[in-house]
Amino acid sequence: AAAGAAGAAGGGWRCGRCADGAALRWCISGTLCASFLGLGMSIAVLGPTFPTLAANVGKNVSDIYYIFVGRSLGSLGGSVLGGVLLDCMNATLLLAFSMLGTAAGLYVIPWCNQSLLLTILMSVIGGSMGILDTGGNVLALYTWGSEAGPHLQALHFSFAAGAFLAPMVAQMDLGSSKSEELAGAEKTNQSVLKSVPTASAASTTPAPNDHRSESFLWSYIFIGTYILLVSIFFFVLFSKSSSAKDKSKASAQKDRLAKYHWPLVGLLFVFFLFYVGAEVTYGSYVYTHAMVFAEMKESEAAALNSVFWGAFAACRGAAIFGAAFLSPATMIVMSLLCSAASSVALAFFSHFRAALWVGSAVYGASMATIFPSGIAWIEQYTVVEGKTASLFVVGAALGEMCIPVAVGYLQGRYHHVPVVMYTAFVTSMVTALLFPAMYKLANWPQQRDSQEVSDRETRKTLLSNSRLTEDEEEEEHVREWNDADFEVVEMNDELKNSLMDTSHRIPGDSPAVQPHLDNALGDPPVVADGFPGRQNGSIDWEKSE
Repeated sequence: AAAGAAGAAGGGWRCGRCADGAALRWCISGTLCASFLGLGMSIAVLGPTFPTLAANVGKNVSDIYYIFVGRSLGSLGGSVLGGVLLDCMNATLLLAFSMLGTAAGLYVIPWCNQSLLLTILMSVIGGSMGILDTGGNVLALYTWGSEAGPHLQALHFSFAAGAFLAPMVAQMDLGSSKSEELAGAEKTNQSVLKSVPTASAASTTPAPNDHRSESFLWSYIFIGTYILLVSIFFFVLFSKSSSAKDKSKASAQKDRLAKYHWPLVGLLFVFFLFYVGAEVTYGSYVYTHAMVFAEMKESEAAALNSVFWGAFAACRGAAIFGAAFLSPATMIVMSLLCSAASSVALAFFSHFRAALWVGSAVYGASMATIFPSGIAWIEQYTVVEGKTASLFVVGAALGEMCIPVAVGYLQGRYHHVPVVMYTAFVTSMVTALLFPAMYKLANWPQQRDSQEVSDRETRKTLLSNSRLTEDEEEEEHVREWNDADFEVVEMNDELKNSLMDTSHRIPGDSPAVQPHLDNALGDPPVVADGFPGRQNGSIDWEKSE
């Protein structure tokens, strides 16, 4: 009874630990989603407040474009630095410090009146965001492992929701429809880190008045305070489980690296470069394309842009539940097929308004799940550490920086060519060809290894069967000898009974007969000299016969 009570107590303690571990994992996932919500707001708030920032430093809007370059370079450096630091320190602590740095930068920006200082602050904030983007994906993989798919989708949906809320936060203070339009044009990348403003949006924005200059700072203070609170939650999680990262990393290291780990990572790097570049390019230039090539009004072009990002955000929200039932590979294939079909419609039939509206919605929805699904997919085949995840973020950031710039340059030279739509078509074809190559590379060593394992098991089975056959033959041989022994024993018993009957018929029952009888039955008497069958003064049985 005491042992049963102790076992029940031990089982209850283990159940309590499992419940605590599950609650901790959900707390980490919730805090990560909250941090990515703040990340989206931090990036998107720059659009509506951009004119006021230019006025604070005494510059025109077109003269401070380099703050975006500074933020992008800071983001790239932060992604690389975050990948290195994630492999040597606790992930929750690293994210706590990155959120703290972002909050400090947001607090200082409204009072910055030097363009150089503003650029440095943007670079620091970009670095903190790069660390958060890399570390958030890695921590989600560390925490949930093979179950990370829905949580990664929730993570990136939170980013999109933050980018959607930021213009509203700024609008409460600025109260300007112009800034709202700028925010719609500025809300570009909702999968990685940064946003690229369009030249047309920047050049048409009027200079802010004094009321806006005084009030816009509350947007940064509000978002900075929110991010500060999230950083406190990360510090609390670090105090509760300081070794969570090390344990998760140790469990991840148990998995075997893919045979072609780095070629696979390189292909996914290029895949994300084209995917994110296409996403940002379309989101940045679809407004201009609608006005120039489709001859839409400004309100219609803005609505078309909203349809693209609305479908993008809605599909990311639906993907949280879809990832629980569909594998990452299935979600990627579905997204690539929809992307290819919609890009064909946009590239060759965009002069029809219906094709432009439907194609933009489908294209936005198809782009929503690729980035988180890609990270969840590669985690099934190899270990995703900090350095690996940083390469993915860097590839996405490079695509976001390079492809829109190239498209803008080409569109400026070839005014009558819809370069944006052709770019969507080409990038869709490239990604559609890259993923089968990655899938084949990821599975081919596994198929070969499974064949080798199957061959080894076959050889082992044959050897074990051979050993079993030899053992069965040996057992059969032993059984035959045992049967022979039993026959000998039976013959001895019959001989003994026959001799006993003969001895009873001999008169006198001579005592000398008994030793010779025992000798004949196989039980000879042992004498002093050690030789059986010989005794002093005895008569040989055969001679007496």
